[in-house]
Amino acid sequence: MSHPHPPQELAGLLVRAGSEGLCFADLPPALLPRDAGAAYAVQAEVLRQRHAGIGGWKVGAKSATGPVQGAPLPADCVHPGPAALKLGGFRRPGLELEIAFCFGRVFAPRATPYADEEVLDGIAYMAAAIEVVASRYREWPAVDKLAQLADLQNHGALVVGEYVRYQPGYPFGHPALSFTFGGAEVAAGAPANPAGDPRRLLPWLVNHCAARGIALGPGTPVTTGSYTGMHFPQRAGVALGTFAGLPPVELTFG
Repeated sequence: MSHPHPPQELAGLLVRAGSEGLCFADLPPALLPRDAGAAYAVQAEVLRQRHAGIGGWKVGAKSATGPVQGAPLPADCVHPGPAALKLGGFRRPGLELEIAFCFGRVFAPRATPYADEEVLDGIAYMAAAIEVVASRYREWPAVDKLAQLADLQNHGALVVGEYVRYQPGYPFGHPALSFTFGGAEVAAGAPANPAGDPRRLLPWLVNHCAARGIALGPGTPVTTGSYTGMHFPQRAGVALGTFAGLPPVELTFG
């Protein structure tokens, strides 16, 4: 039986993947994470090897009751909107319109888990955000799910619009929105987050960070999954996302 390799090896390959990307089929099975804990260890090692601080978090779930997973976002990949990025800087980038939250207090590591109510009471701000999804694996999305989790859950960049005060009564289940690229609507179907109310993801993230000795505090955006599906731009253009009641977020892909 092959033994799993330390996280430094896969992390190093991900960091050095460049524009060519990794051929997933060529990776030795022993290099791949065996469980979520191993995938999160690779995430931390990716940031260490990139000499990057944590500039934000992404968190999501495939269903309203399904398991939650997340990833730290390198600080140099998080941008205030409006932002301009190079289309050619990502492998087959996809664009998602999301809602990001920001806490108004510090959730420091501690032995006792934070209760849902304590976390939700700590939300201070919310904003529209566009995530650029971009995998380092050439075969994505036909790639092992834990390998994708290790790859910062396919994160490329995050553009965060202007924050407004958190609105507890906001219709997070089905907000009115518009998502255009080059002036054409690109949102797929009725707007909905697969996780249901995305706020349910936040206690998981706070306790995920606390268990790993990471403090989560004010100023750190937490983006919570797509309301629009994923749009794959084939040319340069401007992505504009708007949720009713929130300032718009804009990304120019040049």
